[in-house]
Amino acid sequence: MSAPPKSDVPVITPNDLAEADGFVFGFPTRFGMMSAQFKAFLDATGGLWRTQQLAGKPAGIFYSTGSQGGGQETTALTAITQLVHHGMIFVPIGYTFGAGMFEMEQVKGGSPYGAGTYAGDGSRMPSELELAQAFHQGKYIAGITKKLKGAA
Repeated sequence: MSAPPKSDVPVITPNDLAEADGFVFGFPTRFGMMSAQFKAFLDATGGLWRTQQLAGKPAGIFYSTGSQGGGQETTALTAITQLVHHGMIFVPIGYTFGAGMFEMEQVKGGSPYGAGTYAGDGSRMPSELELAQAFHQGKYIAGITKKLKGAA
C-alpha cells in the first residue's frame, strides 16, 4: 500500500498464524482504527476463519497514534471485532500494569485495552514507561497463553 519494503523484517503469511498458541498484534492507527495494511492482512485470514484454526487462542493488541486524540481506545475497540469473528479470546491488560497506568507527569500512550505510544509525525520513539507497559503486556499475555495451553 505504497509503503517501501523493509527487507530486514521477517514477513509472515496469514496461514502462519495457525501455528501460534497466542498473539499480540501491533499496528499504527489510522482515523481511530487499525491501519489498512493490517486490516488487509486480517482480511486474508478467511480460510483460517472457515476452519476455525484461530478459535480459542488468546490475543492482545497494542497500537500507536500520531497524537493524544488519535484514537488509541477506538482503535482497540474496532480491532476486537476481528478477534471475535475468529473466536479468539481478547486479553486486555486492564490495570495490571499498576501505577504506570495512572501516570500523569509524562506523556504516555496505552490504555486498559493494550499498550500504546504516541508517534507524533513518526519521529517520537516510545518512552521508557511505554516500553515497560508493552513488556508487561507481552509477559502478561504469555502467562495467560501458557495457562490456556496447559489446560487444553
